[in-house]
Amino acid sequence: MKIVKNIPVKGNHQKPILTDLFYLENKKPKDIVIFCHGYKGYKDWGAWNLVAETFANQNLFFVKMNFSHNGGTVEQPIDFPDLEAFGNNNFIKELDDIESVLTWLTHNQAMQQEINLNKITLIGHSRGAGIVLIKASENKRITSVISWAGVSDFSSRFPNGEELKPWKENGVAFIKNARTNQQMPHYFQFYTNFKENEKRLHIKTAVEKLKIPYLIIHGTNDETVLLQEAKQLNSWNNKNKLQLIENANHSFDSVQPWEEKNLPDDLKKVVQKSIQFLTE
Repeated sequence: MKIVKNIPVKGNHQKPILTDLFYLENKKPKDIVIFCHGYKGYKDWGAWNLVAETFANQNLFFVKMNFSHNGGTVEQPIDFPDLEAFGNNNFIKELDDIESVLTWLTHNQAMQQEINLNKITLIGHSRGAGIVLIKASENKRITSVISWAGVSDFSSRFPNGEELKPWKENGVAFIKNARTNQQMPHYFQFYTNFKENEKRLHIKTAVEKLKIPYLIIHGTNDETVLLQEAKQLNSWNNKNKLQLIENANHSFDSVQPWEEKNLPDDLKKVVQKSIQFLTE
């Protein structure tokens, strides 16, 4: 298997989009799968590398990426050495980052024998699922989309009314990362950028517009994104499938760091259902 890690793809927002490629090098065009992490996530979190290998072994060209402002750097793509970038992230930058990776794949001559640009799937986990659903509704190059433990609404993630005032007055709000103990900033631009682009960032509208195959996978014990959100996503489009993983949590039992040689059972089910969806 060919694995190329930490390729800096040039984006529109002054920071590189670190990208990994996993594929069987056989000079046969392979359908492309692009994976996008969620909030406080990154491409090397938990068992994502094992996920990539599993897809690649099914002769799929698997791409996973760090959003440019996720808080990682070229030198340290794991965890969050660049909290200033994290604080300046927003949904529009993430949508632009996916577009940049799509453009890079399209124009990368060295890979043209290995990729089938007529079959491109986006997979997103958690918040990343909301992003890929919007991108899939906008970009006609996307031929299918998969939500893993995905959110159904961005607006409900923001404070409102009196709770919004301190953030606006201070210009920044902090959230503690329980694993790294960092105080992670969100500058107020995150909220204003969302409000300026609220129509575009409405997940329900994006899902209703989808005319491509669309799979939703969700754990019934998801403690972070409740099962109700998966049911909402399912109700907004009759072209989709909802697959529930009984008793699974938000990360499908993967943790950071993941030191086992095999996928956790719940995440293995997610990957199997996704590959079946893509190859059936």
